[in-house]
Amino acid sequence: MGEYFSGKRVLLTGHTGFKGAWLLVWLDMLGAKVCGVSLEPPTKPSLFSLLNGADMCSRHEICDIRDAARLSAIVGDFAPNIVIHMAAQALVLPSIEDPAGTISANVAGTANVLDASRRTESIERILVVTSDKVYANDGRPHAFVEGDRLGGHDPYSASKAAAEIIVDSFRAIYFHGRVPVATVRAGNVIGGGDWAPHRVIPDAVRALEAGKPLVLRRPEAVRPWQHVLDPLSGYLETVRQGIDGPLNFGPEAAGGRTVAELVEAFGRHFGGRPGWTLENADRPAEATYLALSSARAREKLGWRSRLPFEQAIEWTASWYAARTAGKDLAQFTRRQIGEFGRL
Repeated sequence: MGEYFSGKRVLLTGHTGFKGAWLLVWLDMLGAKVCGVSLEPPTKPSLFSLLNGADMCSRHEICDIRDAARLSAIVGDFAPNIVIHMAAQALVLPSIEDPAGTISANVAGTANVLDASRRTESIERILVVTSDKVYANDGRPHAFVEGDRLGGHDPYSASKAAAEIIVDSFRAIYFHGRVPVATVRAGNVIGGGDWAPHRVIPDAVRALEAGKPLVLRRPEAVRPWQHVLDPLSGYLETVRQGIDGPLNFGPEAAGGRTVAELVEAFGRHFGGRPGWTLENADRPAEATYLALSSARAREKLGWRSRLPFEQAIEWTASWYAARTAGKDLAQFTRRQIGEFGRL
């Protein structure tokens, strides 16, 4: 991938977020010139800040993707070769609290990125990150394929499904036969440097460090857990090969584990096991089972998930342990990316 990305001008939205910061480091290691467009880091601490992410950017722009005029000016001035759109309101519970804001960010924001891109002749590839939750999920054991019906009960899931429809429209009208436009739908991602509220691993880190049991909404829910580097490798390969259309990136069947299993495994690797308790409150409706088929990614890209469940947990726990030990996190993060590339 280094041969392809070296010297490429990459517009990366959402670069201050958890997945975005990991991808920013990887692109920097590949020699890309990145213009990051995002809001301020969403958490304190944040992976982006800990790694001095701004120093890895050719341009670091704090910009709301809902500001169409400013976004268009940035895209036109930077003249990227590649657009990777990751910026989003990415959490289910905040989407329930602010549905209009979530829809605005995830649907109108995506349309703004694509609208600015269609006016920029330098662009060779576009990749839009959506979610494994774009599918109409009735909770039955079924591995979703890309052609399955889109849907979503909560505003986050619905907004991501709507974003898929928006991308499909822009692909057909503005980019068909000229620029490949991919959407990527990843499983539930874990990895070092995530401090988002209402996500299991960050909540587990806080609980373990405090020596208190973690409060879980749905411990029985099965999700396709995978280390952040697995889907990111798929995103980069999708761009490199110029794939058009949607792609799933999820773990092998054995990667589907319950929330409780994830928490207990993480505790074993992170120096303690205070356990968990069930949240004593009304809980929003969530699917009890979610799995993805990555057969198309294997066929089109030769992609495979490289870190099995226990190893993904171990890599995640070792990152947080490195922070606790005061290690150089920029160096540690780059080392994990390098080790992943050799698997």
